[in-house]
Amino acid sequence: MSIQTASDGHILFVTIDRPEARNAISIAMGEELIEVWRGFADDPDLRVAILTGAGNKAFCAGADLKEVGSWYASMTPEQRREHAETQPGLGGITRNLDPGKPIVAAINGTCLAGGLELALACDLRIAAEHATFGLPEVKWGLMPGAGGTQRLPRAIPEATAMEMLLTGDPIDAERALQAGLVSAVVPAHKLMDSAVDVASRIARSAPLATKAVHKAVREGRHLPLDEALRVEQHTAEPLRQTEDVQEGLLAFREKRQPEFKGR
Repeated sequence: MSIQTASDGHILFVTIDRPEARNAISIAMGEELIEVWRGFADDPDLRVAILTGAGNKAFCAGADLKEVGSWYASMTPEQRREHAETQPGLGGITRNLDPGKPIVAAINGTCLAGGLELALACDLRIAAEHATFGLPEVKWGLMPGAGGTQRLPRAIPEATAMEMLLTGDPIDAERALQAGLVSAVVPAHKLMDSAVDVASRIARSAPLATKAVHKAVREGRHLPLDEALRVEQHTAEPLRQTEDVQEGLLAFREKRQPEFKGR
């Protein structure tokens, strides 16, 4: 049970590899993921990542509750508060860690609890036809604690989000598509090809521009429009001074594909 990584060109592939436990994330796996995302952020050759689960039954069932529950119970309230405020959350990217680059979730089965919260922290979500999505924590006397109560109502209509959060009942892939939780639903055997196609199109774009768009969206989406427009302008202006912009404009005039260098 571990986190598997591989790269192909500018794309990083990250696989949660614990299919016998529906790809639930242990403490050690969580630490692995944190290092993976930090390495992704620091590697200039990597422009986009694809996150998926091993096998064809589960994307991720969230945290390993037996292990994580015992660890959490051993902490004092002050230690829990400090950890939540300073350390990366479940899977690394749910709190306090943003690689600053796009991540595509290829959802290959059940996507529940912290697994859905991890998918919500990604930028794009593509689902296999048999995928299901849910935040069942209330059924166990808990509540989503890795962003579910905040990201889900921002990602889909509030009525649907509240139904999922308050009942704990899952929805299927088709309803997830209708709600806008995922951008596409495809046959299971086409899932990775579809994710690679999207990631490849992202990777072909100028990397500095992609990061700038990512930054502007993430920083501005919860601000009032006038403040968000200032974030956009402050992000766009430095981009206009880059070599990639000059190459892009020259390639447009010469009717060829640009060759971006990330500078």
